[in-house]
Amino acid sequence: MYDVIVVGARCAGSPAAMLFARQGYRVLLLEKVQFPQDKLSSHYIHQPGVALLGKWGLLEDLRQAGCRPIDHISYESAGVRLDGWSLPVDGHRITYAPRRFVLDPILAAGAVAAGVEFRENCTVSGLLFEDDRVVGVRYKTPSGAEATERARLVVGADGMRSLVAREAGAKFVIEDPRMTCTYYSYWEGVPAHFEQYERLDRWIGVIPTNNDLTLVMTYFPQREFHKVRADVETAYLEAVRTTAPELHDRISAGRRVEQLYGTGHQENFFRKAGGPGWALIGDAVHHKDSIAARGITDAFVQAELLTEHIGDQLHDEAGLKAALKRYESDLDGHFYDFYRSTLNVAELKPTEERTAFLQSLVGNQELIDRYFSTLSGACSLEDFYNDDLLAALVQS
Repeated sequence: MYDVIVVGARCAGSPAAMLFARQGYRVLLLEKVQFPQDKLSSHYIHQPGVALLGKWGLLEDLRQAGCRPIDHISYESAGVRLDGWSLPVDGHRITYAPRRFVLDPILAAGAVAAGVEFRENCTVSGLLFEDDRVVGVRYKTPSGAEATERARLVVGADGMRSLVAREAGAKFVIEDPRMTCTYYSYWEGVPAHFEQYERLDRWIGVIPTNNDLTLVMTYFPQREFHKVRADVETAYLEAVRTTAPELHDRISAGRRVEQLYGTGHQENFFRKAGGPGWALIGDAVHHKDSIAARGITDAFVQAELLTEHIGDQLHDEAGLKAALKRYESDLDGHFYDFYRSTLNVAELKPTEERTAFLQSLVGNQELIDRYFSTLSGACSLEDFYNDDLLAALVQS
């Protein structure tokens, strides 16, 4: 029997398994695929996520994997352009945007080094219950045989369509409609930093990644999904041309080296985070539109929160119940403001008021950097908007 079984070994599951193992627990980590394997992702790790990689001792592995450091962000919309960079978190100001076939194996290796038992090609098919308490999992081994394992706690890190959530009966506590659809690909010969371009009904994100490639992402309103999907390449290139003409010139001088990837399943929700014998992290507990590129960083933070709250209380029923309640409360405190601000951006309707506000920042590099820090999580929205200097600027 294990202390903890973690289902899913990507950006939430592997760190959680690693951290539980470092607390002295016996941990089993199950992953349905064989690493390395790519997946849909915006790739970007904000400063709080980089800081956690540094804390966990995994940052140097990421650096050695050939992921380009990023130290400049720009935002451009009609009538305004901002250039700057977020403030540091725990001394970390440089960020990275690794391919998932690079990042996920690094995280899994960190878990294994901590003593986690890692099994790939194992698909969880259900949960085991005793007296309405989750006590383990059913899964298929790589050979296709049915197997079971038992644990004190089962952690679902198995994505927004989480089987653990479904089997445990985790209800949505907040749910909003899909806002956007997105398509992206990778380009060589396209110099770039972290770039954001916004126009009515369009958003473009540009991020340097591994192997000197540049990720170019396009966002469209959800209502256009079927039209865009019918002719993806035309819609993709036209979005870049009309939203970011200079970027279009750059990609025209470069070369697209992979197919176009995309999705219309940009779900927006919070689920109940835990119950008797189970907990959820990552996209299983909370998912929002990828336009803010917060998924990886949020997953890291959630893994840290869950394991810190549980601490040495795993085998104390009352203590575990209280820890899961604190974890659920902290999810709201850490992520709700980001959730709402992300959905505002995902409306793809830049307002005159917002444009005027951003224009008021031009020429004040300190405030520009602090504004970008609200996007990274290095500065809270409350701290930014309550700043006396900002108040004076807005009133001027």
